[in-house]
Amino acid sequence: MTQRGRATRPTGPSGRPRRSDGTRGADRGGAPRGDLNARRARLREVIEPVVTAAGYDLEDLSVSRAGRRHVVRVIVDADGGINLDAVADVSRAVSAALDAAEEAGGDIVAGEYQLEVSSPGVDRPLTLPRHWRRNAGRLVKVTVHGPEGDRQVTGRIAAADDERVALETDAGRAEHPYAELGPGRVQVEFTRLDEVADEDFGDDTDTDTDIDDDDEDLEDEER
Repeated sequence: MTQRGRATRPTGPSGRPRRSDGTRGADRGGAPRGDLNARRARLREVIEPVVTAAGYDLEDLSVSRAGRRHVVRVIVDADGGINLDAVADVSRAVSAALDAAEEAGGDIVAGEYQLEVSSPGVDRPLTLPRHWRRNAGRLVKVTVHGPEGDRQVTGRIAAADDERVALETDAGRAEHPYAELGPGRVQVEFTRLDEVADEDFGDDTDTDTDIDDDDEDLEDEER
C-alpha cells in the first residue's frame, strides 16, 4: 500500500525566508508583482521540468496568501502513487531549483513564501486519462453527457486507457469516451476506510514542517 503525504520545505539558503527589495520586484519577463498569471507561469517553467525529471507528473500548482507571505503548493503524482520519502526528495529538488532561478532572475514570488509539495488527496477530481487509470478499482461518481442530456453515474473503474474508461455499475459494464465525461469524483467507501485513510488522507501528515501560526488562516486564494 502506498503512503501519501506532504513535505514542506522552507525557502532560501539554510531555510531562511527570502527578502524582496526594490531591485527584485518583477519576474524575468518583466511582469509586475501583481500579475498572478505571469507569476504562476514562471513558477511552472521552473518547477515542472524538475518534477518531470524525477519521474512524476505536476498535477497542480497554486499560490495563496498566508498572513505576510505566500504559500506555493505543488501537487505531484505517479503511477502507483508517491510515498513520503519521494515527496521529500521532490520538495528539496524544487526548492533548490527555485533558489537557482531567483539568483539568476530575481523574485519569482514577491517577498517571503513557503513551499509545500504533496500528493493528491481523495477529493481531487479525475480530469485526465492518467487520473482515471491511477484510480482503477475505486468507486466514482461522474456526469455523463449524452444526446438525451446529462445523467449522474456511479460506478467502479474497471479499466481506463488514453481514449476511454470502463465503469462497472448496477446496470452492468459500460465504456465512455472521456469527451462524454465531466470530472470524476472518488467516493469514500466505509468498507475501505483504512485504505483511504492511509493513501489519501495522509496528505495532512507533514514532514520537515516550517509553518507559522498565521498559515492556518489562508486568504485570497490565487489559483
